[in-house]
Amino acid sequence: MLMTFLELFIIALALSMDAFTVSVAKGLSVGHLRPRNVLSVALWFGGFQGLMPVIGFFLGVGFASFVEHVDHWVAFILLGLIGIRMIIEAFSKKEKNVTPDFSFKTMLVMAVATSIDALAVGISFSFLNENIWLAALLIAVTTAIVSAIGIRVGNICGCRFKTIAEFTGGLILLLMGIKILVEHIWL
Repeated sequence: MLMTFLELFIIALALSMDAFTVSVAKGLSVGHLRPRNVLSVALWFGGFQGLMPVIGFFLGVGFASFVEHVDHWVAFILLGLIGIRMIIEAFSKKEKNVTPDFSFKTMLVMAVATSIDALAVGISFSFLNENIWLAALLIAVTTAIVSAIGIRVGNICGCRFKTIAEFTGGLILLLMGIKILVEHIWL
């Protein structure tokens, strides 16, 4: 069963919450925010959030035939675990160490770290036969916009929105996993 555009957008928004929280922290670390800083964060985070589901999708396609009869359970477990982890991290006292550094190495590490969840979602998409190109594009664009907003919010407002954003993203992914399971069991 294919997801609607709205459902894909909600997943894209949920996945972008990790990038948003790191972007907020990045905005806090920068004294004078420049347009190139905003563009850098948007391109790195959006690009990797779009790339990772594609990689996950093709990894999933490789073993989808082995798990077709339990694909809804796999999608539920992956989305559920990612969602629960995000909710736990939202209330974690552990501070994320973010510097005003926009170097290749720093941005690469942060982009990969914030997009690992998207890899698992891509695997889920392969089991659901989703249009990965539309999903990846939507995830990339959504994350780029949310990250650009995040760095600006962090630079202006501080850390007020980090916890609620991460909690909301985790809750959305958990609920989408439950929705997939319920649809496959009762429909």
